[in-house]
Amino acid sequence: MSDTNPLANGLLPQGPLLERLLAGEFICAVSDESAFQRLEDEDTREAIDAYLRPLNRRLASNPDASVYFLAWRQLDDSARDQLSRQLSDTLHSLLPVLEWLQLVQEALGRDSVLSPGDVLKPGELQAKSEDNPSLRERIERLATDSFFGSQSDQLDAQVKQVFKRLKEHGYLLQPHGERQVFLVTGKIDYLLDLVRFIRDEEHLPVDEQGEATQEALL
Repeated sequence: MSDTNPLANGLLPQGPLLERLLAGEFICAVSDESAFQRLEDEDTREAIDAYLRPLNRRLASNPDASVYFLAWRQLDDSARDQLSRQLSDTLHSLLPVLEWLQLVQEALGRDSVLSPGDVLKPGELQAKSEDNPSLRERIERLATDSFFGSQSDQLDAQVKQVFKRLKEHGYLLQPHGERQVFLVTGKIDYLLDLVRFIRDEEHLPVDEQGEATQEALL
């Protein structure tokens, strides 16, 4: 039996986790504490990497190891094409999500940027914005951005749409579907690390608005 077979590597129990990683999911202590703890084990990470090697993939994490995801092992032509599409998708969401982070930080009076495990309630953001024309205008502009795609002119619907899209993209987790309470996931850390990388690489495209938002957050 080939040593790239999950069973040969003792990876059969990790099959569902491998599938999620290969599908592009980000695993952190908030999104899946059990899976995250497994990935913290060095032997498990090495076994996963051994399985992924023939696929030209590897297990990666951000510098703080607060979130795990897959990266390419070698950038051949096929990998470059897929990476280019992934980067394009990420850059499409980058500025709207950064603007949302800054807006929440200011509206809720937080001293620092959001981090994994922070609790957010759409109702609190809405309440802070009800009698604040500036915040209402910013939320409306943000919600109608193509990334969030709100078609409503009502503040509550706009806020709910923003949170819905952030949940769909893995930046937020809603532990109980019937309650409007969300947890920030480790994918936020990944995004902020990407922003720092872009900030330090002069040839990467970030407009003036993006640069201003980066400076405010970082």
